[in-house]
Amino acid sequence: MNSSIDSQKTLEVIERMKLAKIGEYKKWESIIKKIKNDVPLNQGELEYYTNLTRIYKDSTITSRSKVYHTKLSEEDEKPPCKKCGEDSAFYCNMNDQYFCTKHVVGHDENEI
Repeated sequence: MNSSIDSQKTLEVIERMKLAKIGEYKKWESIIKKIKNDVPLNQGELEYYTNLTRIYKDSTITSRSKVYHTKLSEEDEKPPCKKCGEDSAFYCNMNDQYFCTKHVVGHDENEI
């Protein structure tokens, strides 16, 4: 199991994304295969996943992660991740908190 992500939750989200035809089918298949075979996702795959999975249950919120999550640049201060305390990689403006790559998805109860 890839220790940086919750594989079952991740697979469920990806299946929903595929059904909704959000993102590229081949990329989702590649990510699913890696997760099922306990192969760690590379940084590009993690970023692809985080950038497309910020869809909220509240129908009045229609934008995806690029609006809510700002990737921190090398020059930005990296406060600790709200969940694990490691250096953060993203700022979430929905709740004014910082998250690392592995915790940026799934931290908000309004996510699908």
